[in-house]
Parts: sequence; C-alpha cells; structure tokens
Amino acid sequence: MEDLLEQLVTEVQQHHPQTEERHNALTQLVNCIMRSRKICRPLGSQPLFGLYREMYEKLRQQLFWDIAQNLNYHQPTQKNSRAWAKNLLNDACVKILDNTQLKNLALEAQKHQPRSELRQYALRELIQAILLTDKLGHPPRGNFSPESYPLVYQEAVNQTLAYVCRNINTYNPERGELMTWVNFRLNMVFKDFRQGFYNPNIQNLPLREDLENRMVQPEEPTPLSEVIRQYIEDDPDNIFARDHIRNRPDANFRAIALAIFVGRTWKELSVEFNIPMSSLSRFFQRCSQKHRSLFQKFL
Repeated sequence: MEDLLEQLVTEVQQHHPQTEERHNALTQLVNCIMRSRKICRPLGSQPLFGLYREMYEKLRQQLFWDIAQNLNYHQPTQKNSRAWAKNLLNDACVKILDNTQLKNLALEAQKHQPRSELRQYALRELIQAILLTDKLGHPPRGNFSPESYPLVYQEAVNQTLAYVCRNINTYNPERGELMTWVNFRLNMVFKDFRQGFYNPNIQNLPLREDLENRMVQPEEPTPLSEVIRQYIEDDPDNIFARDHIRNRPDANFRAIALAIFVGRTWKELSVEFNIPMSSLSRFFQRCSQKHRSLFQKFL
C-alpha cells in the first residue's frame, strides 16, 4: 500500500487544481486511505448500512476536504506518506465524531439484543469511535510515577470500555453526553486503582513490574459463567430474589449477583444500597455457599 499511496499522492499533485483529472486522482487517493479506517467497517461481507453508511460518507467527505487543503504542502516519500495519510485519517475521524455521532452509535447498540451479531458489531464500532475521539479523559497522575501511569491508564481504559459493553443499555442520553458517562466511569476505575496501590506507610511509588504483577486483568466471560448468570437472572423458582438482607428485599442475592457479573464494585453497591461493603460481601458469600449445589449442576 505504501508504494501505491506514494504514487497516488504524486499523481494528484501533478494535476492543476479545479480540474476533473485532479478530482479523479484525489478520489482514488481518498479511497486508498479509507481502506485503513478503524470505524465504519463492514459486517462480514455485507455492505455498510444505516448509521454506519452515513458515517462512512461523512468521514470520506471530511478526508477529501482535508487532503485537498494539505496536499500541496506534502513532499511524498514512502515513509512520510503513510504517516501523513494516517494523521489525516485520524484527524478526520475526530472531526466527525462529535457528541451527536457518539450518542447515535450508543443508541444503535441499544437497539439490538445482547450477544447478538448486530449488538457485537455495534459495540465494536462504538468502542473504536471512543478510542479515536479526542474526548476520552486522562485522570490526574496522582501517586503514580511517570513510568507507571501509561500502564495504569491503559488498564483503566480497558476496564472502562468493558464496562461500557456490558452496561450500554444503562446509558441515558437525557442525562448527559456519552463521553460524560464514559469519563465518569474511567475516573472511578482510576480512583480505585489509585486507592488500591496507595499505602501511606510506603514512600516509594509502584514500579512497572509491580503493576504488571498486581493488576488484575479483566477476563472475557466464559460460556459457563454466562449460563450461570442467565440462570440467576431468570430465577425460575424465585429462589435468588427471595434471599435478601434483613428488612431489605431490594438488596437480594439476585440483584447483587447480577451487579457483580457486570463488573460493579462493592463500593458502588454499598453506595447504591446504603449498606456497608462488609455486610454486602458476607451476605453474598453466604448465599453463594447456600446455592452451591444449584450451580454445580452446570459443571
């Protein structure tokens, strides 16, 4: 692609502005660069449709305009042409991924059933858009060293995006922009990391090796865990909802277990139910042991 890209750049520059030849050559150059886009990718062999087709056209038009404005200042070589094209494509993505576009991507994902092919496709497009936008926050470094911060930040982003995928149906556009919701979660995850690593009796900040050893990597849900989660959610005999903390039917095993499955923390649940974390944790462990025989049938 590098050789072709360099040739196309040179060809466009050889034609005079406002000519059909230059327009056609510029169209070929734009099409070449668009092949490396990270958003608006087709679903399998299907052509782009709906929102994704509209986004593709917006991105293509923006890229066409940006290249037309910058091309005369570019001196093509194989190496710098690729970097130049990549930067222009990324900049074009940032320009079209405004709050409205991001909201529409989230709402599109909400339309489809969980674990369906269309839901997974919509989430992939949404996550790529979030990563490409310039609206993703960067929490303060705090106690982390300059060496540690990038690793912690990347892990916090990974966990935040996993949360977005699991909880996309909870996003309500009437309560705020999508990136406000995403960045709030990112700050919460980062705060948990900071508290987990901070110890007032230790003067030295964690090293990269400490982070790699201590940080818990999120695991993809296994088919078995999904079966158990679905069983708890269905609760055919109302067993799990019936077990609750005294005088608090809302704080039942079913509600707590489903919250744990989607990545909620004990701290979040403590705030939500206004119950100490230790009480919630003990109740959950006690019920898990009580229902162990029910879960073992899935093993």
